[in-house]
Amino acid sequence: MKSESLTTAVPDKRIIDFIKQQTVLTLATCLTGEPYCATCFFAYSEEFNALVFKSSAETLHISQALANSKVAGSVLPDKLVTGKVKGLQYSGSFLQPEGDMLNAMQKSYYKKYPFALPMKGILWAVVLTKLKFTDNTLGFGTKLKWNAQAGEKI
Repeated sequence: MKSESLTTAVPDKRIIDFIKQQTVLTLATCLTGEPYCATCFFAYSEEFNALVFKSSAETLHISQALANSKVAGSVLPDKLVTGKVKGLQYSGSFLQPEGDMLNAMQKSYYKKYPFALPMKGILWAVVLTKLKFTDNTLGFGTKLKWNAQAGEKI
């Protein structure tokens, strides 16, 4: 199994290209030992290296993430192809964007999902801190890893 650890300021272009092509993330939250997962349509904000999604403040995943901002999740292709498996595991910090960050993230999200503009909900973001990208098209079991803290291997 080939594995590369990356410690650059931005994730590998292959990881970014994969993220930009996908539409749904799984968000894992946990509070007082009660883990929970939700799936959401998302867009990628390259400017902030963040996954942006829309959800109601009253949902369990949002209430848990507001209480514990350390979240994790995964992104898989909309269509899996046997033998060419690709997928992303991520960790990050959950936040509600404001000001210039919110404006930039709204542009990213609504450009990808213009139909979501009139829908109820708030934009939220996960600023990515760790990524592990599996890409079997680069060789079976190949994993590209990235960590926001330069020099730290994951």
